[in-house]
Amino acid sequence: MKKLLLLTVVVAGLLLVPVAVASAASTNGVAGAIPVYYDGNLLTMNFKEMPAAAQTPIHDRNGQINVVYQSDATPGFISVVDAIPGDGMNPLWEEQQITFNIGYPAHQLYRDTEILAAQASGEITITDTDGMYRCSLIGKPMTW
Repeated sequence: MKKLLLLTVVVAGLLLVPVAVASAASTNGVAGAIPVYYDGNLLTMNFKEMPAAAQTPIHDRNGQINVVYQSDATPGFISVVDAIPGDGMNPLWEEQQITFNIGYPAHQLYRDTEILAAQASGEITITDTDGMYRCSLIGKPMTW
């Protein structure tokens, strides 16, 4: 009886391992949540990258796509978005990468208007990555 119980526990444990690993690798739901800034307010958004084969058709067939600005080369940089619900937000987002140009220290930007002004002044370069995401606001704004 003890051997059967032990065997059952071991088999059950082995069956659970792949499920746990698969769940940890998923970016669905809360697992895809990241902090973002919108007009100086810190929010939480769920980001899910669209499949590579679908990104160009999604981009080409949609007239309104929001922008998420990211700076992967800047440690601790929190992404900035250009819309929220009630301010023209569409669930489709296009990633644009910010690179700080030589002579300008990397730092956090908090608004899309700051980003566009930094680009106009030569402080940063913005590169369209062609990455497409489906996003939704899942956290209430917090005053920064």
